[in-house]
Amino acid sequence: MKFSSTMKALGLTAAVALAPLMASGAQAAGTLTTAVAIDPGSWDPIDTFLVNWSSAANNMFDGLTARGADMKLKPGLATSWEFLDNNSRIRFKLRQNVKFHNGEPFNAAAVKFTFDRLLGEEGKKGPQQSNYNTIDHVEVVDDSTVDFVMKQPDPVLLTKLAGYGGMIVPPKYIQEKGDAHFNLNPVGTGPFKFVEYSPKVSLTLEAFPEHWGGAPKLDKVVTRFISEANTQVAELQAGRIDVATLIPFGLAPTVEKSPNLSLISITGPTVVALRLNTRDGITKDVNVRKALIMGIDRDAIIKAVLLGHGKPIASFQSDLSFGYDPSLKPLPFDLAKAKQMLQQAKVPAGAPVRIDFRGNDATFREVAQAAAGFLQALGLKPSLQPHEPPVLLNDIIPNGKTGEAWHNAWGGWTFDYDNTAYLMYHSGEKWNPYDNDPKLNALLEKQRTMYDVKEREKVLQEIARYVADQALEIPLYNQNTIFGVNKRVKNFDAPADSRFRFMETTVE
Repeated sequence: MKFSSTMKALGLTAAVALAPLMASGAQAAGTLTTAVAIDPGSWDPIDTFLVNWSSAANNMFDGLTARGADMKLKPGLATSWEFLDNNSRIRFKLRQNVKFHNGEPFNAAAVKFTFDRLLGEEGKKGPQQSNYNTIDHVEVVDDSTVDFVMKQPDPVLLTKLAGYGGMIVPPKYIQEKGDAHFNLNPVGTGPFKFVEYSPKVSLTLEAFPEHWGGAPKLDKVVTRFISEANTQVAELQAGRIDVATLIPFGLAPTVEKSPNLSLISITGPTVVALRLNTRDGITKDVNVRKALIMGIDRDAIIKAVLLGHGKPIASFQSDLSFGYDPSLKPLPFDLAKAKQMLQQAKVPAGAPVRIDFRGNDATFREVAQAAAGFLQALGLKPSLQPHEPPVLLNDIIPNGKTGEAWHNAWGGWTFDYDNTAYLMYHSGEKWNPYDNDPKLNALLEKQRTMYDVKEREKVLQEIARYVADQALEIPLYNQNTIFGVNKRVKNFDAPADSRFRFMETTVE
């Protein structure tokens, strides 16, 4: 099966029409300045899972596969691939005459080095190894051919190779300079090469004219690290940055009304829910869980808090996700019916419902307050419990210390429901402290063995329906990805996952 049929087999042929902000054809050259919220601290692909890393580093590195703003999977450093030996071996034909930024040649040895490193001791230190542990090892067939020998099927692997840990790195450079040097002085094969990194301040890249895809049209890309949303907006208004990635919903109208700025608001991967404690308290009862869903007006929250920059969800995924079922509809808001269901379940008036949430998330604090108002209208006694994010994510949730509900926001950059559902609902996973459902486990495991797109999609949709029927969470909304962009920027393709690739972009 060659790459075109493989992409179809993975359900990745549907394009999302994300039109450029402006028509192409503007003057080349210039410097583009973006702002992201977090300095990743290391530019090594195996050291991070942060979107902010990829917003910058996606311009420095290439993977064997690639995915653009249109969401289509396409060849990257591999020109084609095929499945052999009953899908237990994937053979990649590599692009020839490609060089790393330091002049080192890209070849099969570089691919093997990259994955030996990722799957070895160095990879154990970072968060990316577990995404690729379906790979047993990589074999060099010849200088331009490698085989991935698989431990087990992985229908999402080709997508994962387009980002983060799968980015190809230079063997000789890393062996000579060492890991610590590479972290701060990265070298890849991408369209822009590293110039300067000032921790907590900025990263500067310049065009790499010898890139295999052609020279980019910009001279430089500067990424500034600005953690405060208000500061990003102020810098955007002042013209000191060209693209802001941290636009609070409340400031979106300000950006939209600015004469020299454009607001881009598109469907993104991030979904938000209140997960429910199925072990303790009133939420042990599935009918109570359904009553809580029906008692919260999600449309009103989207309108009042998100100012319309989102949409309701029926399952914990956006409509860009492979496995999304358009026929699955969220339970409707029906306060009277919800009250009736609570009475039938003999829930006493004033029963407590505690919501644990990330205390630094100002938007969700408003969402939680609104949800609490609806729960109070049901005759319950809601309470809000903020936590420091590391405490909530590494202690309260995984150790099953939550109240009746807890805040869960998830991106899922692969846009494949597996990478959400397996981690959320399979027994033993960090994000599933309460459930051990043999039927759900079996469905989650089954789809991981399947390369047939239609059959796998059916199983993923069955998982979504089952989770909805069990009411394991209150699905709240899919929030939009929002960018503020200076109008001097031309031919800017807005990626739903914020993984910029500035090949065609120019500035006036």
